[in-house]
Amino acid sequence: MHKLFQGKDVTLSYMMDDVKVEALKNLSFEIDSGKFTCLAGASGSGKSTLLNLLGLIEPMQAGEIKYLGRSTAELNENELNRIRRFEIGFVFQSFHLIDVLTAEENVEYFLVRQGIVKESRKELVRSALEWVGLGDHVRKRPGQMSGGQRQRVAIARALAKQPRVILADEPTANLDSKTGADVLQLLLGLCSDRGCSVVMASHDPQAMKLADCLIRLRDGQMIEEK
Repeated sequence: MHKLFQGKDVTLSYMMDDVKVEALKNLSFEIDSGKFTCLAGASGSGKSTLLNLLGLIEPMQAGEIKYLGRSTAELNENELNRIRRFEIGFVFQSFHLIDVLTAEENVEYFLVRQGIVKESRKELVRSALEWVGLGDHVRKRPGQMSGGQRQRVAIARALAKQPRVILADEPTANLDSKTGADVLQLLLGLCSDRGCSVVMASHDPQAMKLADCLIRLRDGQMIEEK
């Protein structure tokens, strides 16, 4: 069976004003399917940059990343778009919800873009919102919800597309400790109950403790993997 992701000598840099920032330096790693993997490290360690590469958002500069055994460099734009739309779900620190839409409409929005017929969309939306515990809040807009509820909507939105992997970038950072722990349990449940892979960038000690695999980064390099 192929690994979900494999990276070899992944290197990425960018310019900030007149300073060259080396975000990732010759990074090699493996990420298993069906597991909860935590990319850990302080701000600036490279974990969000790596997450963007895994999500096919950031183009490769040097080195190689394989997705299910195939180098991402071999994928054309249509294949990249298909994987982003159908196989990868995204959860962000700042939720990225549309304020004028209800929870139900926020979850459904990307399913419309996938071309899923209305009857199937409604069932996927209902199931996802119920799974994250928001079955009674489907008509609320983000401004009427707590931070934890908004993050649950974001998880439901990613879950509704039935992805192979969910990439979560600091999803507990803006939440209090109890709400963050609840959100973390939801993400863990995606692996144990749904067989979905989760790759989470975080400096949350609880996430590091509960993860199946921990990849610890510092200054764009891996300092620990376990």
